[in-house]
Amino acid sequence: MNHFKHILCILDGGKLPGSLLERAVSLAENNQARLTCAAAIPERPTGVPLPLDPSWAADPLARLRSERLAALEASTHGYTERVPIDCKILVGRPFIETVRAVLRDGYDLVLKEAEDPGFLPRLFGSDDMHLLRKCPCPVWLVKPGGSANYGTILASVDLDIEGDPPEVAEINRRILALASSLAVSDFASLHVLHVWDAPGEGIIRSWSEDPDLAALRYVQGERERRELGMERLRHTLGEALGEEATGYLSPHFHLIKGAPPETIPAMAARLQADLVVMGTLGRTGISGLIIGNTAEAVLEQLQCAVLAVKPHGFISPVTI
Repeated sequence: MNHFKHILCILDGGKLPGSLLERAVSLAENNQARLTCAAAIPERPTGVPLPLDPSWAADPLARLRSERLAALEASTHGYTERVPIDCKILVGRPFIETVRAVLRDGYDLVLKEAEDPGFLPRLFGSDDMHLLRKCPCPVWLVKPGGSANYGTILASVDLDIEGDPPEVAEINRRILALASSLAVSDFASLHVLHVWDAPGEGIIRSWSEDPDLAALRYVQGERERRELGMERLRHTLGEALGEEATGYLSPHFHLIKGAPPETIPAMAARLQADLVVMGTLGRTGISGLIIGNTAEAVLEQLQCAVLAVKPHGFISPVTI
């Protein structure tokens, strides 16, 4: 399955590329996609030693750009026999320039190593979260030091009890397509998770003459509707993969009652998931609210790689 046509891989100029570049090259091969590798440098570099050549001293930014580009080309040279790789330097704040590159050059995936700030109990740093909120294309944040191949992939989907609205159904299809494709290519186990709640349970208990029975019937009704939604997803995935691939993959479906911000990270930890594929669908019509509160809370707790998908038509607040 070819899901990507033009991949942007953000590399840290001070680190060896490692599994991140291997993943990017493999993706480009499998998708027959173009691959661009980029590194970001500050607009006003500090701490750059003065060169012997006085012409460089007049423009330290040009010197830094040239050095980083040479280092980037050297790091990626060993992979160019497998796929052509374009190298570029982004100048400015990394997440802003990354989003601008996506808008300008039409990348359909950003692949980057998570910042993993040591002073915080979370995997994703400030720039990571900005990218997840504002980048219009899918963002794949890889865990530092992680394997180039995954053993377990968890796809987190949303379901609407009255039948999925078009934007929810569309993003669910994309999540399942990406997660299943990666599971097949990595020979990984695929788990599909929907976490649901029964928000009216407390109200029903408060006015019913038989609170326990009324609540039980209400919760059971909610669960049955979610089960129908999961069956629709199971059918959609089976149609997309075909009978043979579905039988080979044997995806596991999980329907769990609970709070998504707590249950999704807990499930990822229990399964020892290497990757969580999820949507970041926020409410529309509110300026600046571009990622769902649930997604934000989940991302703050995950300790594995994440591939975050936005709905088609998402408009980034970052402009060229």
